[in-house]
Amino acid sequence: MRATAPAPGRISSAVGWTLALTQFLLILDTAVLNVAVPHIADGVGLSQAEQGWVINAFVVPFAGLLLAAGYAADRIGRRKVLATGLSVLAVGAALGVVAVNGPMIIVSRAVQGVGGALAGAAAMSVVFALFTGPDRGKVLALFATMAGVGGVAGTIVGGTATELLGWRSLFALNVVAAVLLLVAVKRTVPQDGPREVGTTAHRQRRSGSIAMTIALAAAAYAVTAMTDHSWRSPHVLIGSAVAIGAVIAFVAAEWGAPRPVIPRQVWRNPALLSALALAGTGQFVITPIFLLVSIYAQQAMGYSPAAAGLVLLPMSLLIVAIAPTLPRLIQMFGVHTLMLAGFVAATAGALWLTMLHPDADYLTSVLGPTLLVGLGVPTIAITTNLAAAAAAETATAAIEPGLTAGLLTTAQQFGAAMGLAALPAIAASSSGYDTAFLTAASVAAIAAMLAALRAL
Repeated sequence: MRATAPAPGRISSAVGWTLALTQFLLILDTAVLNVAVPHIADGVGLSQAEQGWVINAFVVPFAGLLLAAGYAADRIGRRKVLATGLSVLAVGAALGVVAVNGPMIIVSRAVQGVGGALAGAAAMSVVFALFTGPDRGKVLALFATMAGVGGVAGTIVGGTATELLGWRSLFALNVVAAVLLLVAVKRTVPQDGPREVGTTAHRQRRSGSIAMTIALAAAAYAVTAMTDHSWRSPHVLIGSAVAIGAVIAFVAAEWGAPRPVIPRQVWRNPALLSALALAGTGQFVITPIFLLVSIYAQQAMGYSPAAAGLVLLPMSLLIVAIAPTLPRLIQMFGVHTLMLAGFVAATAGALWLTMLHPDADYLTSVLGPTLLVGLGVPTIAITTNLAAAAAAETATAAIEPGLTAGLLTTAQQFGAAMGLAALPAIAASSSGYDTAFLTAASVAAIAAMLAALRAL
């Protein structure tokens, strides 16, 4: 069934909910696996240092392809790219159902990451294209709420299903969810016509996207390899060299290109660059905390998968409760003031987690700090999204919605990928979990200071 353009009064109820459910699926896709990572690793033979790649294999192609996906959404059609992404996501999850070894799991997650990039960038592009002013804030708040709901569902379903049905059932769940959402997209999201792009521009953007993905993957591998190898080992040196080479290739592809992947007006927009940097920094801090707390609860505190899932439930419920109130609070106090508050909360929560130990009391050592982090999750996400969108629209040369969405989600996923590579690697090393959480707190504190400068 083809959806026509919705009536103005029905946009938020039909399109908004479908787009927010796309965000729900992308969060669910990772949240259900956070609890199951140790069991997946045991089932397919992944080492402790390699466990993070169950998540990172999704995040790396996700981050690397978001700009190209946002561009494709603007040029080919947002609805078409969204539907394609959900289809690829379902195929990747189906591969995970039948995976029998580590490489198959990694490939499954990478395919899901490609689909997630297409779906995530297209969904955000539709939001930026159809909604403005207070309506955009409401839809972004709905996004954050659905992210929290996805976290709730993921933590509960992930732990329970792993215990009762095994970790393969989690991949099967993602297949079903992606197919159902694909049907909803076909019924509710309006068609938009394609816009032609020359072959040369396609090649330039494809080369830039490939170089970006290689750089991100190589950098993540080099950081992860430091857990088991010296920084002078071939693993670290070759990974670093490949990452640097890919960055040089990206710059070369961009230099002088008539239509670069990242347009020149982006580099001349300090407000946008600041918002993107803060969005990425927020994800560097927050995303690994979900994984680290879940793994620590099982491996050090003796929690079962279901119990470990419930550890993060209060935080997820808090996200759901807080997100709808943020648009009103932003109107009262301003975007950058709320952004500062979000980073302060994340800093305090991560710092509190440095006191976590195997015999720690749940209420004082786990619940308290995770609730503080939960306060920061939707606050940072919504405020950085709004700041980036406002900076892009008020620029001398306006930046297209798909590109803005691609830049924003690329920054967020780049931060998440680096955080998932660095912090679990620190936790798995002799430095331990307290150093990993201290690193997260330090980075969040620096971001809080930058946000304070923007708020002044």
